[in-house]
Amino acid sequence: MVRRALAYAVVVACTSSAVLLSPAAAQTRGVLELFTSQGCSSCPQADQLLGELASDPSLVTVSLPIDYWDYLGWKDTLADPRNTVRQKAYSKVRGDRQVYTPQMVVNGSVHALGSDRNAIERAIEHSREKPATLSLPVALSVVDGRLVVAVPERSDGHAAAEVWVWGLSKAITVAIKRGENRGKTITYYNVLRRSLKLDSWNGKANTWTVPIRDIDGDGIDRAAAIVQAGTAEKPSAMLGAAVAALR
Repeated sequence: MVRRALAYAVVVACTSSAVLLSPAAAQTRGVLELFTSQGCSSCPQADQLLGELASDPSLVTVSLPIDYWDYLGWKDTLADPRNTVRQKAYSKVRGDRQVYTPQMVVNGSVHALGSDRNAIERAIEHSREKPATLSLPVALSVVDGRLVVAVPERSDGHAAAEVWVWGLSKAITVAIKRGENRGKTITYYNVLRRSLKLDSWNGKANTWTVPIRDIDGDGIDRAAAIVQAGTAEKPSAMLGAAVAALR
């Protein structure tokens, strides 16, 4: 059974050489954010699916472990309350009060059951009906211990947006000893470990340089750069995204 919050209130409680990526507009068709929990019996299938989807170069996949099921008998070792806040923010913007696990938020605007590959694919297509979605070619490179994020100028009416860098761990394996997944060993893919806001973006071309040490630690070995319409409090459509290995 899908682990679903009964009500919104429950959720509240409860180098000289560079590695360059092709423009996001040419590669990226989907940014997939999986809200998951080690304490959710419905989540392992979604966690495995995210690992499979991560091999698709046209997708930027991210696992965001939440903490509101910790009371069920096992405290999620990767959960971050900021992930819970982000999931609730998406729900508020959509106005549907749909906060559950495993939930996949697709391109910042549509959600689907995280274990349903077909539903996720439909959500990708539906989200891209908005012309601005992933229309911005974001370039991400790793140069001499620094991340370089470049965004071109756009004058076609893009809404105000924010530019973020996310530090990801490609794979983390956890042996779960109690709760609904007791006895299982589960691997979580592209786990969000740190996030750093670079700037707001209003359509002007810009380049940001960030020392890798600013997002390093916690097993981080990948980085994603995203440009997302709205704000962290009111997240909206993904305008552009790219990902790169740090090591």
